[in-house]
Amino acid sequence: MSRPVDFLSGKIMRTLFALAVPIMLTSFVQTAYSLVDMIWIGKVGSAAVAGVGVSGMFVWFSNGLSLMSRIGGQVKIGHSLGAGDGREAKEYLGSMLQLSAFLAVLYGLAVNLSAGHLVGFFQLSGADAVRSALIYLRITCGMVIFPFLNQAFTCTYNVCGDSRTPFYINTAGLLINLAADPVLIFGLGPVPGLGAAGAALATVVSQILVFLIFLTRIIGNNEIFQGLDLFRRRPVSYYRQIIGIGFPAALQDMLFSVCSMIIARFVAAYGDGPVAAQKIGTQIESISWMAADGFMAAINAFISQNYGAGKADRIRGGYRSIMLIVLIWGTACTLLLVLVPGPVFRLFLNDPDVIPVGIQYLSVIGFSQLFMCAEITTSGAFAGLGRTLPPSVVSIFFTFMRVPVILILQRASFGLDAIWWTISISSMCKGTVLVTWYLLYQRKICSRGMKIKTKEFLR
Repeated sequence: MSRPVDFLSGKIMRTLFALAVPIMLTSFVQTAYSLVDMIWIGKVGSAAVAGVGVSGMFVWFSNGLSLMSRIGGQVKIGHSLGAGDGREAKEYLGSMLQLSAFLAVLYGLAVNLSAGHLVGFFQLSGADAVRSALIYLRITCGMVIFPFLNQAFTCTYNVCGDSRTPFYINTAGLLINLAADPVLIFGLGPVPGLGAAGAALATVVSQILVFLIFLTRIIGNNEIFQGLDLFRRRPVSYYRQIIGIGFPAALQDMLFSVCSMIIARFVAAYGDGPVAAQKIGTQIESISWMAADGFMAAINAFISQNYGAGKADRIRGGYRSIMLIVLIWGTACTLLLVLVPGPVFRLFLNDPDVIPVGIQYLSVIGFSQLFMCAEITTSGAFAGLGRTLPPSVVSIFFTFMRVPVILILQRASFGLDAIWWTISISSMCKGTVLVTWYLLYQRKICSRGMKIKTKEFLR
């Protein structure tokens, strides 16, 4: 195990930077699984890209579901560690892992039983796109238990101050995926080309290997996992507290996915080309929001432990420091997408009918990158304080406002641009409102002097 970062003392910027960089890189690695799939599938054709793209939304939806156990578990583990109660931290860890496994099995069964209806919702126009969507959906979501548990292991390492170990392990999985994708998609020697099924299998195999590596590292290397009984039922209060914190974040992310599916159906009315353009554009955009996910995890871990220890000054300093990093990163992403959308998009697809749509998508959505990064990071700060409802309220409201706005603009014959600009402007609103709300809330709780007792946040 790498030497853990000390959240409770030392220079705040150095502490956050040491924690955030590996987490950010881990987020990139986890996103790169689907990104690599999309790069190789793009060489098969736009129909396959459209099919894999819509199925990827249900993988995205599953990530939201995993937040229910992962966010709540990480926060409660952090509070316990900050208060110096290792036994409670271990109990919350066991509860989190049990909930993660249960939710993953339930989701995998539900998706496979209803796969035809789920893909049919998007009304894809090509038979090849539908076939690609079905096979990719059944394989990736059917084996979603492995990414669920891998994410739970990752957030546990992070909140314990060791973000390097999960980065190394997840990077090993990505390298395996990189090697397996072209072989399984296009075939090599006796191995037949499987197309979309090959991309899904490469992802699943790499996730299984990541899970096995985590297990070998956990045994004898991480104190919080030692003596952990995964099959013992914990008191209901542990599960209730984890779900109570994690449910608003999970609902927010899942409803965001649902709204994205509705918008994707609007896009599908213009043909498979625009669907492919948006899916690739979303993968490119993930460069900024997955980095923000890293910032979110870092400030969540930092604030949760300092909240447990009652250190108001470090909470304020931590948020101020992480937002400075977000300002630099978000501005850089905005400039990249707005100024050079063409060369970036052509890295993934060279279809002349799709490229103009993709360039327009990136150039419009690029204006919202800084605001989106600020929103995601601030959600992590709220969660570190045990308050996940404010980010959920802001996100759900502005996200679902996209649907009526798009309908109104489309009736006015604004076309695809109406969809792209609605997404971008709503992201700007979310970032502005949530940051303002957090600053007001932080000032309120820190003015109390943070006289927090252990029993206050563990009950």
